[in-house]
Amino acid sequence: MSRPDLATLIAQGAGREPAELVLRGARVLDVVTGDLLEGDVAICGDTIVGTCDAYEGREVADVSGLILVPGFIDTHLHVESSMVTPFEFDRCVAPRGITTAICDPHEIANVAGLEGIRYFLEAAERVVMDLRVNLSSCVPSTAMETSGARLEAADLAPLMDHPKVIGLAEMMNYPGVVHGDPGVLAKLELFRGRHIDGHAPLLSGRGLNAYLAAGIRTEHEATTAGEALEKLRKGMRVLIREGSVSKDLEALLPLITERHASYLAFCTDDRNPLDIAEEGHLDHMIRFAIAGGAPPLAVYRAASLSAAEAFGLKDRGQIAPGKRADIVALESLDACRAVRVWCGGVEATEAAFAARETVAPVARDSVKAPRVTAESFRCAGNRAETPVIGILPGKIITAHLTEEVVPQDGDKRPDPARDLARIAVVERHGVNGNIATGFVRGFGIARGAIAATVAHDHHNIVCVGADYADMAVAVNRLSEIEGGFVVAEGGRVTAELALEMGGLMSLAPFEEVHARLVELRAAAKALGVTLAEPFLQLAFVALPVIPHLKITDHGMVDVDRFEVISAG
Repeated sequence: MSRPDLATLIAQGAGREPAELVLRGARVLDVVTGDLLEGDVAICGDTIVGTCDAYEGREVADVSGLILVPGFIDTHLHVESSMVTPFEFDRCVAPRGITTAICDPHEIANVAGLEGIRYFLEAAERVVMDLRVNLSSCVPSTAMETSGARLEAADLAPLMDHPKVIGLAEMMNYPGVVHGDPGVLAKLELFRGRHIDGHAPLLSGRGLNAYLAAGIRTEHEATTAGEALEKLRKGMRVLIREGSVSKDLEALLPLITERHASYLAFCTDDRNPLDIAEEGHLDHMIRFAIAGGAPPLAVYRAASLSAAEAFGLKDRGQIAPGKRADIVALESLDACRAVRVWCGGVEATEAAFAARETVAPVARDSVKAPRVTAESFRCAGNRAETPVIGILPGKIITAHLTEEVVPQDGDKRPDPARDLARIAVVERHGVNGNIATGFVRGFGIARGAIAATVAHDHHNIVCVGADYADMAVAVNRLSEIEGGFVVAEGGRVTAELALEMGGLMSLAPFEEVHARLVELRAAAKALGVTLAEPFLQLAFVALPVIPHLKITDHGMVDVDRFEVISAG
């Protein structure tokens, strides 16, 4: 939708000319006062030109009996975690009321570098919703992993002034910030005075002060009310996250009040097609928060106006003259089920999605892992004392456990009776062929194996299993299907989903991806897996910037000490 000239906007707002579009018959939620306002909403191009009055329009949409609220803004997400392209993501979530999404394409960037970021920038110019991009700050996230690319400040500089770019994406290397790592400081200096998004789980006290002194102003990693309050008190905007693994909304619910809401926003970070289809997206968060006792005004303000202001998007977040025409029509505030949605004045319909010009996929054939055998997954060690990754359901934080695992013939073997499964990371970018092994507790896997090329943020192959031969079957199959998810049992593949673009995103429609994920979930459960979302949980056990114990292709990583340690 093109932006009209000022004279036309003014003339239609004054009623001297009929508006291009009039929404008639609904009440409008004012997210500043909480009032439900009567009157038409007049729209010219992508801009609201009139409210609280009667207007004539070239087109009139009857929204009688509905409530109009500002479009929802997802303040931090990785589109790649939806496992579909930005175009399918648009078709999936815009009809649920998400009119703006601020993405960090660092998943595809860690696989394909600048080619991946440029793909997202080009796609962002063509989708129905307003997709904004923060440039990826941590490719790779640390020096303790092998990624498919490395981006320094000089690589990001040419993209800074792209119209879809807001600023620098989540600065995950918080030790690098606090201790003044030169490469980290170069990126922060480059974006000084612009928006810099944060990522500092459990950081507090002087460490948090140092981190914020770098100009970082938003963050989504608070998992307790106490952590969030400290960050609010020190000037941070807290982005409350409800992903498929990291579910922080319930813990932070007490903060969603009219006092705090102006400094809160919502985000999904990583939300997969199963949860989107079965629960929803930001609309789910809104329903959950209101049902949990949060005031509707506080919830809808956090979902729109507060989110817009936190990221400097002054043109949206409120249904008011001069604001972008991002509008969601609901039957009720409590139910938050979108009946109709307008993104910049364009209604989010199948016809609008079909009219978009798409972008050719990138990062095909990106899985270059060595072929493995059952012997590849042995875990050598002389000591019985063994570090074990402890899964905490609903968290990407993991426990650093220690168990006695006695070596047998030079191998520390999985022990399903104690819920000790083998975990392995196989380097798949064709750089060094690294294979690291260790132990994880919490999957409940009793036989077979599950494997994926979605492993934040390096996206090497990560595999959990009770049987080495099945682990080899699963890992080798991933190379054959260009990446994705595989479940294996008894020497054969029992379920799979190909993610052909970078091993991260499917080229299939959202509905097909959802159906395959249902099959994968059932196949994993048949192995004894007890986690509700085993594949997303699997993706985060390899992320060495989230406490406390993780694994990469370099080995087991003690995140608190920020170093690779012996597997025993």
